[in-house]
Amino acid sequence: MKKLSLVSKIAVALALTAGALSVSAVQPGSGCPRKGIYCLDVWKPVICSNGVVYSNDCYAYVACATGCVPYGEAM
Repeated sequence: MKKLSLVSKIAVALALTAGALSVSAVQPGSGCPRKGIYCLDVWKPVICSNGVVYSNDCYAYVACATGCVPYGEAM
């Protein structure tokens, strides 16, 4: 009887841990604009299909911009 109780407690603990990990794994970088992503302040500008110039590709990624190329090159 004691062994069954221990197995039940372990199963519940594993289920709760799995649930907590699945929720926290979705948070950083989800949605647009992406939150929880920090970019370095490196000047390597890109221009994206929306016509906006971002200081680097990381900032463009955070803003969910697409079709980005190094600034000065044709799109």
